[in-house]
Amino acid sequence: MIDLEAAFHHRLRAGALTVAAAGAACAIAFMLYVGRRNNSRLLLLAFAIWVLSPFAAFVAADAFSQRWSGRRRAVLYCVMLAVTVAAVTIYGVVALGPPRPKPASFFLVVPAASWTLLALAVSIPPLMSRLSSRTSR
Repeated sequence: MIDLEAAFHHRLRAGALTVAAAGAACAIAFMLYVGRRNNSRLLLLAFAIWVLSPFAAFVAADAFSQRWSGRRRAVLYCVMLAVTVAAVTIYGVVALGPPRPKPASFFLVVPAASWTLLALAVSIPPLMSRLSSRTSR
């Protein structure tokens, strides 16, 4: 018999990593489009590293998550999906929408918010587990 929970986690993981990889490519494309008139290659490189950093953190979190509980990994994968979709949507609106006075600010704020959500997704489930085990005693 096939373990349905393991199959679900495998598909969720594959989907989250695929969406994150596509999201990283879209994020870089939108960032380069918005910064196309900027002559500073060093600034564009710094922005590219910052914009890609949450996606690299997703891959690192996935690598470390192999020993986590199934529920905790599912939370990580759902956050990966949600953050990637939200980030690409925001970047797309900034890049393809009406002109904005300071479009670069979105490429600074969104990665910071992504890092924050990832940190919360990784740290809250174990805290909740400890709290529930203390209250059940």
